Amino acid sequence: MQKHRNTVEFCVHGKYALFSDVLTRVGGEKYSYPIPTYEALKGILQSIYFKPTLIWYIDAVRIMKPIKTIRKGIRPIKYDGGNDLSYYTYLEDVCYQVRAHFEWNMNRPELEQDRNENKHHNIAKRMIERGGRRDIFLGARECQGYVEPCVFGEGESVYDNVDMDMAFMYYGIIYPDEAEKEEDKGYMTVCLWQPKMKNGIIEFVRPSEIASEHKRHIKKMEIKKFGRELNNFTGLEEFEGGEVDGMDE
Repeated sequence: MQKHRNTVEFCVHGKYALFSDVLTRVGGEKYSYPIPTYEALKGILQSIYFKPTLIWYIDAVRIMKPIKTIRKGIRPIKYDGGNDLSYYTYLEDVCYQVRAHFEWNMNRPELEQDRNENKHHNIAKRMIERGGRRDIFLGARECQGYVEPCVFGEGESVYDNVDMDMAFMYYGIIYPDEAEKEEDKGYMTVCLWQPKMKNGIIEFVRPSEIASEHKRHIKKMEIKKFGRELNNFTGLEEFEGGEVDGMDE
């Protein structure tokens, strides 16, 4: 497994997780996949540190604790009144080691002046040490997660000597501002894949490596614009004069 010079590694854990199987959501009841999806892990990393200048790529996840589930009766909100009851199946007592790296978002040339790899990398590592910039959720808002630094591969996993083929499952979404292939630009694209766990580790393919027959364009979508003239982007200046300033020295 390749380790990039701007790699980040962290451990995320929590009491419950709900990485919903899309097939079970139609009937109003949710059942979790046995492992986190690429999109869920990317969302966790974006909660730790996000800038439109860069794109996070999840390289691998290591499953540390046994995969076990718990079923709960939930009263969902009904906007037309009345009571209802659904059963959600959560993962219980989860812990994952994650390795990821970032690359520049080449679909945003207007943010080229913000491409300072060393500073973004150091700030991201500092945010991991602080537990993230925003709240961390394990697939759903009711599943609070907690982040801390780790060395990927250290410590014992219950699956260290286990290989397992997973079922065909949801991978994630390619948004138009992160699309690498011309065929995906201008669309919101949903992707599916079949992961394989080897010695407790699942290595992810890049979104651009998903086979055409395993993805579908859901709808057309324009790229959201960022810029100082739009008053919605500050770049690394956000941290100047603060506790992370000067970290590239």
